[in-house]
Amino acid sequence: MDHFRYRGSELCAEDVPLSRIAREVGTPAFVYSSAAFEGRLSAFDRAFAGVPHLVCYSVKVASNLALLAKVARAGLGADIVSGGELFRALRAGIPAGKVVFSGVGKTAAEIAEALEAGIMMFNVESGPELDLISRIARDKGKRAPVALRVNPDVDPGTHPYVATGLKESKFGVPIGEALGLYARARDDAALEAVGLDCHIGSQLTSVSPFVAAVGRLKALLASLAGQGVKVRFLDLGGGLGITYDAETPPGPAEYAEEIVRAVGREDLVLVLEPGRVVAGNSCVLLVGVLYEKVTPEKRFVVTDGAMNDLIRPSLYGAFHGIVPVAENGGVPSPANVVGPVCESGDFLAKDRPLPPVGPGDLLAVRSAGAYGFSMSSNYNSRPRSAEVLVEGASFRVIRARETREDLIRGENI
Repeated sequence: MDHFRYRGSELCAEDVPLSRIAREVGTPAFVYSSAAFEGRLSAFDRAFAGVPHLVCYSVKVASNLALLAKVARAGLGADIVSGGELFRALRAGIPAGKVVFSGVGKTAAEIAEALEAGIMMFNVESGPELDLISRIARDKGKRAPVALRVNPDVDPGTHPYVATGLKESKFGVPIGEALGLYARARDDAALEAVGLDCHIGSQLTSVSPFVAAVGRLKALLASLAGQGVKVRFLDLGGGLGITYDAETPPGPAEYAEEIVRAVGREDLVLVLEPGRVVAGNSCVLLVGVLYEKVTPEKRFVVTDGAMNDLIRPSLYGAFHGIVPVAENGGVPSPANVVGPVCESGDFLAKDRPLPPVGPGDLLAVRSAGAYGFSMSSNYNSRPRSAEVLVEGASFRVIRARETREDLIRGENI
């Protein structure tokens, strides 16, 4: 269900008019629906209820502590890619034993910290990383739980920047090298091979690439068993897409049905790492209109939101729906929705039909929860936006808007 709906001519988040949030908090602001986030998280977990599984929410997608606390209260885990994300997950109450640590560039300090915390497993992405984990575990007198992230060379049919399972990707190890690395882990007293991991990409709108990857993983599992390596976790990563525009991705139930059928065994605990499918459509970026600028060639709607707030359109050419917070009955015409940042690449939309708007009007940039605030920056010395969580008829600020003092904290003249 869409929890951002018009009531009369006013766009609301659950039961709260977005105009009220703008008045009290200001713009730009990321506005999350608690019901949407919790509902999608629960739907994904329920979809796999028939088999042993653990849902590990992908922290990088949207990492506010208030959101991570919801993950913790639901009894779920976390997929992290840095020591900072481990810090966030633990602070929010997610048990270390439900944390998987992915990423190609784990530092020695991060590995040591994760070992001390007692995480569920490291998703290892190279031979040198496996050696480093082994050395640190040996020095600490511990045995490190590891899974190899294998690269199955499956084309996910998504944007090349978020396709992670192709043979030219920086992620994972070639599937042909996995047996040798697992043999090293098997023979190393400082390592315990507990899982097999794969993540082929993001914003996938078909189950077929996932099923193809599972087929290659099953063949590898059989080979591993033949050399005495029996893992208990099969981590299939995340990547299930959402509707930004006209996409028709499968829902969690359809996705789970196909995945469970493809795996075809219950002696493994499936580990799933959803992120975008949980957070993406649980949030809008609320922006204020500064001016309309019309030239002989183009109509521009200049807003106080910019590429430093939401970089996906500039970085990926990504589509985000943009709608007026108050419907005014005006006739839409194409406009480029742009921000104040000093770059021609600073835009939220191009040639988007919008009704006439003026200074002080509000726009909602939809589907902004995934990689929205988490990828925002201070470019042009712009303080980062506030984050707001709506819960029914009330709302609260879950991250205060940065101040100019925040911009220079830690700097010295």
